Amino acid sequence: MKRLSRYRRHKFAAPALIVAALISIGTTFSIASALPSQQRMESTAQTTQIAEGKQIFARGCSSCHGLNAEGGSIAPSLIGVGAASVDFQVGTGRMPMADMSQQAMAKKPIYNEEETAALAAYVASLAPGPAAVTNDQLTWERDGNTAQGGELFRTNCAMCHNFAAQGGALTNGKYAPSLMGTEANKIYEAMITGPQSMPVFSDKTITPEEKLSIIKWIKAAQKEPGLGGASLGRVGPVTEGLLGWTLGLGLLIGVAVWLASKAR
Repeated sequence: MKRLSRYRRHKFAAPALIVAALISIGTTFSIASALPSQQRMESTAQTTQIAEGKQIFARGCSSCHGLNAEGGSIAPSLIGVGAASVDFQVGTGRMPMADMSQQAMAKKPIYNEEETAALAAYVASLAPGPAAVTNDQLTWERDGNTAQGGELFRTNCAMCHNFAAQGGALTNGKYAPSLMGTEANKIYEAMITGPQSMPVFSDKTITPEEKLSIIKWIKAAQKEPGLGGASLGRVGPVTEGLLGWTLGLGLLIGVAVWLASKAR
């Protein structure tokens, strides 16, 4: 203690302590400022993207959904729907649509991927909601189970989309679309957002792992070849037999009428 007390009274002790303190403060500040710099850059990019999305929304969506996405007489509020809903609806070309009284049909998207992402970011900034997903984020090929996915699909989806995922008719002129050619991320986003007449399948109802299995089964169904000519919706031999019977019977009736008319 005496030796330490002697060094403390040395004439260079105070300047050395000041220099050490300055070095310590400078090093700490450099480390602390280096970490948030990336965060600030990401925040700036996100702010720019949201601002761009707001402009796109004002031009193409506000006439139906309201200036602040609060909804209107012909279109629902978008507050809380999340980026996933926007990515699905706009990314599949279902939105924007001219006639809101009809069911939205999949078509060529009006907005490109960057514009769709900006719109999704703007709507997501209004209130929390399901986040959009990309195909790279979905590891259905590795983590999905085809057999389990088929069972889950037949239990939860086949009554609307047909047991072969070919789509089907619903009430009041609505329909469940075919899932042939649908991308994996759009299938996942549809399950977590419930577009049109489709219910929302929360993670408690169908877990994320089970959703991957459903996607894997649908992807297997998409690749399955039609070995019998015209598939007729892959609803089985009953429909094919009925079509053959109807056409065949109609042809026989036509021949009989033709022969009767020639005999007169």
